[in-house]
Amino acid sequence: MRKLVYYIAATLDGFIAGPDGADPTGPNGFWPLPADYIQHIATHYPETLPAPARAALSITAEGTHFDTVLEGRRTYEIGVQAGVANAFPHLRHIVFSRTLTESPDPAVELVATDPAETVRDLKRRDGKDIWLIGGAELAGALYPEIDRLILKVGALTIGAGIPLFSRTTAFDPRMWQLTDHVVLDSGAAFLTYDRPAA
Repeated sequence: MRKLVYYIAATLDGFIAGPDGADPTGPNGFWPLPADYIQHIATHYPETLPAPARAALSITAEGTHFDTVLEGRRTYEIGVQAGVANAFPHLRHIVFSRTLTESPDPAVELVATDPAETVRDLKRRDGKDIWLIGGAELAGALYPEIDRLILKVGALTIGAGIPLFSRTTAFDPRMWQLTDHVVLDSGAAFLTYDRPAA
């Protein structure tokens, strides 16, 4: 069965964005992008790079992990405001929103119903794993459905910001099993955790 994978960049103190929710890798962002970090993503997770980055790096690889990407409206609108209505045209692209009524790009699917129900349906279908890109509110809504965490941990702290899961996520302690880890010379770490079988 397909897995729902929360593949996300996080600071050492557990934040995925600053307090304003802006793209941490954007023009005024704080996220470091050392060469080995970009190279690791390009080599191992090429499908997770947005289309402009794939074009700039001459990446055409389909990727081996994901064929579907899920994001919430706020996360999606960061790309739209930057002039990219579909950052992942090489993936099935689903945006959860109760307020967007028309997709800025015909290939981006809008879903207004329960995210967990949608994910359970996607898991039953054939295909590669499903990438949850964020944000924190959607990750919180899908917390019980997440099968794997892949954290791209940057060697920095920011003190305050948007956490991995929104503060409205239900209290539900879970144990995770570390199944892979890569530490780069630049200090970034890619940590893969799987939910143990029940």
